[in-house]
Amino acid sequence: FYYQVNIPLKDAAILANCPDREIRREWIQRLLDHDGAPGEDGGIEAWLRLGQAVGLDPDQLRSQELVLPGVRFAVDAYVNFARRASWQEAASSSLTELFAPQIHQSRLDSWPQHYPWIDPTGYEYFRTRLGQARRDVEHGLAITLQHYTTRQGQERMLEIL
Repeated sequence: FYYQVNIPLKDAAILANCPDREIRREWIQRLLDHDGAPGEDGGIEAWLRLGQAVGLDPDQLRSQELVLPGVRFAVDAYVNFARRASWQEAASSSLTELFAPQIHQSRLDSWPQHYPWIDPTGYEYFRTRLGQARRDVEHGLAITLQHYTTRQGQERMLEIL
């Protein structure tokens, strides 16, 4: 959950550093996906419902009291990278999600069989993210291919990913 609540902070950092209006117009959808649009729940709320579906207390998740130090360090490092790196590097780092659609589909296909005690409403996050993740990967890949056309740039992207 700590990662989920920090995704919008990472995306806001990319927006803040990006001078390209058209890219910002598309990238902002990621914030709305996780934080929710006015009057709508977003991915963070869906993740809380997933936690509740597996028996976790949403208030305890929100409190972040059980976040392990290593998890906190890794997530904070990712957000700080997005703040300090060029917007192109930070945006391209979203390609760590390249296989997210397949992972989400695999969870939807297998978890109900292996974990029948999970309330099916908890799977909403994965169902919703299928389309969003495909869109996000396409956009992140387009940015990466547009901005990293030299061998040196491509090697830098491999280091980042």
